[in-house]
Amino acid sequence: MKTFVGIDLGSTTTKAVLLDESEKVLGRGITNSRSNYETACRVAGQEAAVDARFTLFRREIDSGQGGADEIEVFLGDLERAFRLEQYLEQLLDLEETCGEQVQGERFAKTGEGVKQALTEVFGQLRDQAPAMFAPGATRKSDFFRDIAGSRYLAVAEAVARDAGLAYELLLSVYDKSIIAVENRPPSGKLSDKFKRALDRIVSDGAGLDQELHQGIDRALDIELEETYLVGTGYGRVTLPFSKEHIRSEILCHGLGAHMMYPETRTVLDIGGQDTKGIQVDSSGIVENFQMNDRCAAGCGRYLGYIADEMNMGLHELGPLAMQSDKPARINSTCTVFAGAELRDRLALGEKREDILAGLHRAIILRAMSIISRSGGIEDEFTFTGGVAKNEAAVRELKKLVQENYGDVTINIDPDSIYTGALGGAEFARRAAMGGNAGVEA
Repeated sequence: MKTFVGIDLGSTTTKAVLLDESEKVLGRGITNSRSNYETACRVAGQEAAVDARFTLFRREIDSGQGGADEIEVFLGDLERAFRLEQYLEQLLDLEETCGEQVQGERFAKTGEGVKQALTEVFGQLRDQAPAMFAPGATRKSDFFRDIAGSRYLAVAEAVARDAGLAYELLLSVYDKSIIAVENRPPSGKLSDKFKRALDRIVSDGAGLDQELHQGIDRALDIELEETYLVGTGYGRVTLPFSKEHIRSEILCHGLGAHMMYPETRTVLDIGGQDTKGIQVDSSGIVENFQMNDRCAAGCGRYLGYIADEMNMGLHELGPLAMQSDKPARINSTCTVFAGAELRDRLALGEKREDILAGLHRAIILRAMSIISRSGGIEDEFTFTGGVAKNEAAVRELKKLVQENYGDVTINIDPDSIYTGALGGAEFARRAAMGGNAGVEA
């Protein structure tokens, strides 16, 4: 099967989308953007390929052999088993890499003890792994470094104490190994991992209908051929692709929004590092645009800075701001001055929710100014980017759009963070299929 890949290398996350020949989304993938951009692209692409396999599973499984609910339960079990296989593979890589670190002169006296301690640590991590991927289990992150790191640090401290070793030794070995491991995405074949995951489900006592098994096998036999790839995003100049495989993020976000909502004429994208106001025609081709050109004020990075100042998670800002009924009047959205103003307001006794509500309004006011310079808002209007998931930002946007432009259809897709990658994938499909690829980057 021919597939067409779009990669959106953002300042905080890297996204990938796989399309088939009929413009249907097969899979989506996301990972942290890292200093190693090539790795980030490969990981996001691999995650999209995994997601595509589940799309193919659903296509191949005959729902007549069981209810839709039963099939979704099975696929949920399969995904957890697959993620466990993926985690164990990377855990083995981490164990071997840690073992290599102990070969140096620094461990001439303690090397044997450290090796034994590492064997104990990773033995416990393997034993704990199935519970982390069991039904109902919760994880703060799905990234290997976060999962393995938190468990390693907890287990290593107790193991080091029992072995009479300095905890810092095991910590140092981990710190020097994890970077190398996370820059090596899982290398095994996806089909092999899925087959091991199926075997694990069966060995755990779950009955597997023959038709269901055959449907999975048929889907695994479909080869996903990466026919053409296009990269975009804030970090596109660092992408390891040749120039003809790169498009500007303005073009990709405009086309991606059009594919999600064909009647879209105005697009607002608030990402980690910039804000873009884009006007598109009936074909999704960009007619005009404006973006912030000096700093990251009013973008995702700004919200991340505010979250750090308030010792909160980024995902907690929106819900807390929604509790306010008296937003503070914020004088600046400059990241440099925001911390000082935030601390001053808190010292004066202003409520955190009121300050946050005011900050969200200031961010959207800045975005509205950018949209205005691009040509204003025309029906339909589509809001994309990571900030589109922030309910307080959405609330302020709807208020300001109503105040300034009246009744306008506002589209916010749950997968809006993939808009740029979706546009890139469509540019890839058009390039490979010989269709109109739009304007040049």
